[in-house]
Amino acid sequence: MPALPRPASGPGSRYTARAATSRPRPVRHTDVAALARILTPRDLWLAKMLHEHRVLTTHQIASLAYASLRSAQRRLRTLHHHGVLDSFRPLTQTGSAPEHYTLGPAGAAVLAAHAGCDVSDLGWRPSHTGRIAYSPSLGHDLGVNELLSHLAARARTAPGTGLDVWLSERSCARRWGDIVRPDAYAEWRDGDALLPFFLEYDTGSQPLSRVEAKLAGYAAFSTATNTRPALLLHTRTQSRDQALRRRLAAPARELGLNMATSSADFTTSSPWGPWWSPLQAGDTSRTTLTKLATRWLHLGPAAGLEPTDADTALTLPVPPLPPAPGATG
Repeated sequence: MPALPRPASGPGSRYTARAATSRPRPVRHTDVAALARILTPRDLWLAKMLHEHRVLTTHQIASLAYASLRSAQRRLRTLHHHGVLDSFRPLTQTGSAPEHYTLGPAGAAVLAAHAGCDVSDLGWRPSHTGRIAYSPSLGHDLGVNELLSHLAARARTAPGTGLDVWLSERSCARRWGDIVRPDAYAEWRDGDALLPFFLEYDTGSQPLSRVEAKLAGYAAFSTATNTRPALLLHTRTQSRDQALRRRLAAPARELGLNMATSSADFTTSSPWGPWWSPLQAGDTSRTTLTKLATRWLHLGPAAGLEPTDADTALTLPVPPLPPAPGATG
């Protein structure tokens, strides 16, 4: 069985085979209307997040939405029992992976009912969880979600900071796919400082030339839309980071890109910290996301985020954090 491409450490580092086990669930028909009496605004938010970002681990969900890991586990088990969520655990070299959650059949039906469409219009199929569990990109997708879930959850311990916007690769492709296809788009806020950025999450599987070729698209995006988000490049290891910096410094400067790099050797649990190095000649110092925002004063949010007539309830950005307790919608 072929192995997944994986980073040396961090999310996805221990996934060894394209196989997974699923938690059993009673086989029964779920009355979607009956779920209205048990689903909270936070549950509906989680279903939307899983539709947007495809897969989140127990720990990622707990950091975003729950007071403790135990309380998250209890609620997630309940939602799994009712078919709102599905789950699996990838095989690992040692130990066991955390539970990985995806959108379940009842969750897809609830979202479709909210949007006034059929489940098929969501792109959800009965094979949805299996396709994710066996996907060669699972480690990459989890790495992206790990990095951004840490940034989003920062707002829970440091009010005034966190992510205002977090779009998945799929949502980025829907909006800007004719020009750029980043792994994510997000907006980091710290007080009055705002850092809108595209994220390229590099696992080392692509040759340097292919990574370099992407830069022209980001320059073209700024020209075509007259907006200037930063470009953050997160790599697997510091050595890969250094190789990319040597390759990309000149073209990034020529294209006028505001670009910074970091690696999983630094950004383990606090990616907002002083781990990002601007891609400028002779500058190898590392700084925080907030200082990047104050350093690059002419940055601006990406164009194309405003709702249009083509948007539906399921294509609008999902708030990175759940609604406050007591919210009704």
